[in-house]
Amino acid sequence: MEIAVLFKVVPDDQDIQVKADRTLDFSKAKPKVSEYDLNAIEEAAQLAAANPGSKVVAITVGPKSIDDSKLKKNVLARGVDELVMVADDSLDGLDAYATAAALAKAVESAGSFDVLLAGDGSADNYAQQVPVQLACVMGLPVVTAATKVDVDGGAATIERTLEDAVETVRVALPAVVAVTPDIALPRIPGMKDILAAGKKPAAITAEQAPVACATEVVSCLAPESADRKLVVLDAKADGAIDEFAAALKAAL
Repeated sequence: MEIAVLFKVVPDDQDIQVKADRTLDFSKAKPKVSEYDLNAIEEAAQLAAANPGSKVVAITVGPKSIDDSKLKKNVLARGVDELVMVADDSLDGLDAYATAAALAKAVESAGSFDVLLAGDGSADNYAQQVPVQLACVMGLPVVTAATKVDVDGGAATIERTLEDAVETVRVALPAVVAVTPDIALPRIPGMKDILAAGKKPAAITAEQAPVACATEVVSCLAPESADRKLVVLDAKADGAIDEFAAALKAAL
C-alpha cells in the first residue's frame, strides 16, 4: 500500500514576538512541523506497519526555509520512508486553495497513492480547509475528523468521534483522510531512527507555476491586552458572594 502523509511547516510559536503595534515578528521563529501533522505522520507509520510492504511518503510545500536539515530528519525519523519537499519562496503565505493546488501537483509528481493522510488543521491557522480542497482538486473522496483508520482491500473503514456519537464510514480508495490529534500519539525518535533518517531519500524541488491565492490576509494582529482589575473582596464578609457575582457581571 502506498501512503502519502501531508504536513505543513510552521514557525515555532514560542519564538514569535509581538511588537508594540500588535503586529507579529517571525524573524526569530525557527521552522517546525505542525503539531497536528505529527499525529498524521504517526498514523501513517502505524498504518504501514499494520500492512506489510507498505511505503510512507511525506510531502510538503512552502518557502525555501522549509529545506532545513534538522526538520527533514525529524520527519524521516518517524517511520517515513521518503520525503518530498517543494521549497520555493513563491509558495510562502499561500491560502488554503493555493496550498491544496500546490500539494496536488506535488502528490501527482511523487507517485500514485492509496491513502493521503493529513492533520485536520495546521498549528498556525487551523483553518481545516486544505484536506477538503485537496480532495476537490484531485477529484478524490475525503473524510475529516478521523480518529481511527483501517484499510481492507480497496477501501478504508474510518471512525469519526463526534460530540455525542462515534460515526463509522467506509470509503473507496484512493481517498484523502484528515485525522484528529487523538488518532495516534507521536513517537519520540531514538538515536538509531535519527541516524537512519539521514540515509533515507529526500527530494527537494522548486515550484514552476504556483497557483494564485484566492484570498488575501488584510490584517494579522495580536489580541489587545487588558489591564487586570485587581479587585480583592473580603470572603468572610456578609454578602461576599453577591458582591463577587456583581463584580463579574460588571466586568463582562
